[in-house]
Amino acid sequence: MIERLLSNSRSPDYCRLRYEPQKQWLRVTWAGYVGSEYAREGALASLQMLRELPCPYLLNDNSQLEGPWFDSLFWLAQEWGPAAAAAGLQYVAHVVRVGTFANTFLLTPTHQLFNKFEIQIFDSAQEATEWLLSCQTAGPPE
Repeated sequence: MIERLLSNSRSPDYCRLRYEPQKQWLRVTWAGYVGSEYAREGALASLQMLRELPCPYLLNDNSQLEGPWFDSLFWLAQEWGPAAAAAGLQYVAHVVRVGTFANTFLLTPTHQLFNKFEIQIFDSAQEATEWLLSCQTAGPPE
């Protein structure tokens, strides 16, 4: 397992990136308050790991976030998404905080901005994990 922690004075260990080679997936867990600058730093760190390691699966867990989340959905969709897909990313399981605006927003047509890989939204990390495991069993997308 390869792990990287990102910290700042306001939110120690706000982003934990953990690569699990046996599953070929990257798990990114966000915690505490994460402003836009730090969210972008974490997104870029995940992109770096996706480029360096064989990793078609990403579990992005926002369930422990506090306050507003990353406000640059278009940057994620237009810059990060295509770069991640070029690095080999095929499936993203995104865990949201229950009852947040992200729940509604990511299920709207704007969600279709992420068209370079399959993305599913979950309320729990357990559900997200089960889905990623089922994707591995099903094989690569057509």
